[in-house]
Amino acid sequence: MAQRCFLSAKIHGATITEANLEYRGSLSIDRALMKVVGILPYEQVEVYNLDNGERLATYAIPGEPGQICLNGAAAHKGEVGQRVIIATYMWLDETEAKTRKPRVVVAGPNNTVDEILECDLISDF
Repeated sequence: MAQRCFLSAKIHGATITEANLEYRGSLSIDRALMKVVGILPYEQVEVYNLDNGERLATYAIPGEPGQICLNGAAAHKGEVGQRVIIATYMWLDETEAKTRKPRVVVAGPNNTVDEILECDLISDF
């Protein structure tokens, strides 16, 4: 059966706390945020900068409390204080897509969990 790519996890409005050009790549994300949305260490993530429109793909590594750090070349894509969306996607067949709900968190001050959004499935599709 054919598969389609769907949103799996999203952290909306996290604030960049660091940009470390000399690190060898990746995105450090507060461990608590990773756990709430289900992002695993070394999982591919897409990062969308809300303030400058930059986009990049990299992989996630567990960070310190409150940390969102653009590492390596990604450090050129944002500045401390800018807000980002971090998203992962997964390939699902039609049956799985009808039951799988993405996990979405709105980040609050200091990159804490401000709100967990319910992503209701649309039954008439």
